[in-house]
Amino acid sequence: MSVVIVGGNECMTRQYKDLCGQYRCKAKVYPKMTSGLKDIGSPDLLILFTNTVSHKMIRCALSEVKSTTRIARSHSSSMSALRQLLEEHAGV
Repeated sequence: MSVVIVGGNECMTRQYKDLCGQYRCKAKVYPKMTSGLKDIGSPDLLILFTNTVSHKMIRCALSEVKSTTRIARSHSSSMSALRQLLEEHAGV
């Protein structure tokens, strides 16, 4: 399963990817706006950490993904919030 994470803490990018790996997910993490998020692709799950991301970045990410992509939002960008979202959507 492919996962794209938009927002979150820049220093936790590696930890986000490692946790996704534990759930057998391949992850891309975009903690800040880079080149309009053109290389998102078509992930199975888009996770938006809404507390640490701008409205513009959310709109950009939502416009880039296909309609078949599941979208999960979390106000918190903690590891436990990510773990809970992965349990719901990727479950081991």
